[in-house]
Amino acid sequence: MKNRKQFIVHSLQKMRRVLLPAVNCQLSTVNSQKGFTLLLAALVSSIVLALGTSIFQLAQKELTLSSIGRDSQFAFYAADSGAECALYWDVRYQRFPTSTPVAVGLTCDNQDETTAASSAGGAVVSSFQFEPNGYCVNVSVEKSVSVGTGAVATTVHADGFSTNCGAVESSPRALQRSVELRY
Repeated sequence: MKNRKQFIVHSLQKMRRVLLPAVNCQLSTVNSQKGFTLLLAALVSSIVLALGTSIFQLAQKELTLSSIGRDSQFAFYAADSGAECALYWDVRYQRFPTSTPVAVGLTCDNQDETTAASSAGGAVVSSFQFEPNGYCVNVSVEKSVSVGTGAVATTVHADGFSTNCGAVESSPRALQRSVELRY
C-alpha cells in the first residue's frame, strides 16, 4: 500500500509539472485576448465616431449651401419683380421723367410707392423701394436724352435682397441679386 501511495503521489507530482505550465499558458492567452478585444472595441468605436462626425459635417454644409441657393433665388425674384414693375410703369404710363426730376406715385405688388427723383450728369434718376412677398428690392430708373438725336435712353436697375428692407443692413446672411434693363 505504501508503494501504491508513493506511486500516486509521484504520478500527481509528475502530472502537475507537465500540466501546470500548459494551464498557466492557456490562462495567459485568455487574458491577453481579453485585452485585445477591448483594444479592438475601442478602435472600432473610434472609427464609427469619426465617420459619423464626418457625415454630420457634410450634411450640415449641404444644408447651408442649399439654403444659400434658395435665398439667392428669392433675391433674384425680388429684383426681377422690381425691374418688371418699373418697366410696366415706364412703358405703359411713361411715369418716369426725362428732363426735370419729379417725384411720382406708383403701385407695385399692391404697395403704393413714391419715387425719389434727382438729376445726375444730364440724366434724371428716379428711385423707389418696396417689398414683394416680404423681400426687399431697391429700384432706380435712369433716363437721359441724347443731345444729337433726341432719343431717350433708359436704364432700370433693381437690387433684390433675400431679407426684408429692415434687415438688409444688419443680417449677415442677406444676399443681393441685381437685374438691369436697358432700352
